[in-house]
Amino acid sequence: MTKVKQKISTMKELSEIIGISRPTLSRYFQDPDSVRASTSDKIKARLEEVDYVYNFIATRQNRKSSGLIGVIVPHYNDLFFTSLLEAIESAARAEGYTVITQGSDGNAEGEIQAVARLRSMSADGAIIAPLGLESSNETFRSARADFPIVFVDSRPEEDVPGTDFVGTDNKQSIAVIVEYLDRTGTSPIFLGMPKLNNNALEREAAYIESAHRLGFEPKFVETRGAAESWQFEAFGLDVMDAHFSHGRHMSDTILCANDRIAIGAIRAANKHGLFARSTDGHSGLRIAGHDDHPLSQYMFPAVTTVGQDIDGIGNTSVKVLVERILGEHDAEKSTSFEESSLKVRESA
Repeated sequence: MTKVKQKISTMKELSEIIGISRPTLSRYFQDPDSVRASTSDKIKARLEEVDYVYNFIATRQNRKSSGLIGVIVPHYNDLFFTSLLEAIESAARAEGYTVITQGSDGNAEGEIQAVARLRSMSADGAIIAPLGLESSNETFRSARADFPIVFVDSRPEEDVPGTDFVGTDNKQSIAVIVEYLDRTGTSPIFLGMPKLNNNALEREAAYIESAHRLGFEPKFVETRGAAESWQFEAFGLDVMDAHFSHGRHMSDTILCANDRIAIGAIRAANKHGLFARSTDGHSGLRIAGHDDHPLSQYMFPAVTTVGQDIDGIGNTSVKVLVERILGEHDAEKSTSFEESSLKVRESA
């Protein structure tokens, strides 16, 4: 029968039971390599015999630094943000910080509550993928008085003094995919994303600018009546299914504002039999996206897109934030763009 381990609630009690001083235990829990190897081995062995959970938050309440970096994203079920979180956590761990993740559930109230929780935890700083058009800029300004903020992926609707931004230059990335599509086939028609963050506005403006530079008239897929939500795949499917059902856009080149919309549009095209089951012939329809979503290369057909450097965005955002935390970055604000790259696949 498995022996029930003794429950221990405080570090003082743990110190008395395993015969190690509290300062030594504190150093060990912060960094096991900070104590002698023999002491570390002894602590590890004795911890196996008891039921004790180190209270990370409590031990930092009276310190100048909590060692916590907060991260807020709109949704966890978007694999783009999942990949970004992984990159941020890896970079933060290398800098000696622990990441606390909050989801805003894609609405302003959720974002406000997430920021408030990070403030209550005395986080050293925050990396935020803002909702943009629905964000509470007053909340960001108030939080900035407590800790530095780095925005990623999309900018807030209004400028927040003293904050930084790390992401992709939409003007450059959209120009890359528009130029490719225009050069290899018919000029692209733009299927925009719901106006939920500033990426929607920036990418549409970048498409218009690229079209004028290349000498063709910018055109747009009509989305009237489609639900404006974060369910981008459903948005792309509903919009294009309606058009294909009426014989519209069946041989056009369609540039979607992001890969998740492109995935939905491709689903609609396959529903109507517009992509042949081969790579050497189809109706003339081409569909492309933006982001290089983790699933984009596994669709049929695989999505031609522009890849964002997610690892670069994660690493740079942590670097900039840590510099702010340590007082090594005193500029009023900064903007860092990570290079994007064209991913040519079967869909266009």
